[in-house]
Amino acid sequence: MLVMGVDPGTARTGYGLVRSVGSRLDAVTHGVVETPAGLPTAERLSIIYRNLLALVEEYRPQVVAMEQVFFGRNARSAMAVGQARGVAMLAAAAGGARVVEYAPFEVKQAVAGYGAADKAQVQFMVRALLGMREVPAPADAADALAAAICCLHRWQGEEVTGR
Repeated sequence: MLVMGVDPGTARTGYGLVRSVGSRLDAVTHGVVETPAGLPTAERLSIIYRNLLALVEEYRPQVVAMEQVFFGRNARSAMAVGQARGVAMLAAAAGGARVVEYAPFEVKQAVAGYGAADKAQVQFMVRALLGMREVPAPADAADALAAAICCLHRWQGEEVTGR
């Protein structure tokens, strides 16, 4: 099974594709879609959409996984993340993938074994679980890989269809 994790943001959207082969997890690719700060929001969202759709069409993941929005103190930031999440969901659906969402504590629990793990712990465990030589960078890509790992742990042993 192939899962694409997405860590949405308007400046930088992380992505990571993880394949499950039996009980082994392999990192297929990871990175970020960056958008220029001076562009209008609609153009930034269009860049994110086009790039994520291209990834979904190239790799054909069965599922795209991402964290649910956690509303903190900064409503403006939460709105921007929400917009980026929306275009990520649209790209997944347009490419024929199922979209699943997990609470942030679920992702941390699945990867680090502790729902309140800090970023460094999550990144370390992503590296270990995927057998990577180094911690995946940037952090947005590591977070996307963590969402994909969470999905694979949650769905292990079950057939996931979304096409």
